[in-house]
Amino acid sequence: MWYSVLIPHLCLSICILFMRKGFFFFRNWYPFFVLFFYVLAPIPLAVAKRYTEGTAGSSAPLDVAIFLVACLMVSAFGLPIILARVEVIQWGAAGLVISGNIVIYLTMFAYFIMFSNEDVDYSMW
Repeated sequence: MWYSVLIPHLCLSICILFMRKGFFFFRNWYPFFVLFFYVLAPIPLAVAKRYTEGTAGSSAPLDVAIFLVACLMVSAFGLPIILARVEVIQWGAAGLVISGNIVIYLTMFAYFIMFSNEDVDYSMW
């Protein structure tokens, strides 16, 4: 059970490492604006899961939350590309930020999949 806490922290530190490399190699703080998307992305889904506890299948709040999370994820991937396209940051920094995006959003996806089922048998861990 200890690794259910350790693995998300490891993935978060890898993401921050990619972003720090983007800063140190290219001397630009603009890629750090995607941190706002990292903070905002899980909030709609967490709120929707709170209000759809008893319903089976799909529900309107859950569908809206998934749409909002998808919009935030596309924005997090699009921001470094747009910043690199207008030459505010270099393409190498954009690549490092996109690599960090992949790591952090896969971690969030795995977290919600792993802990969304309440009938989990913890003896299988």
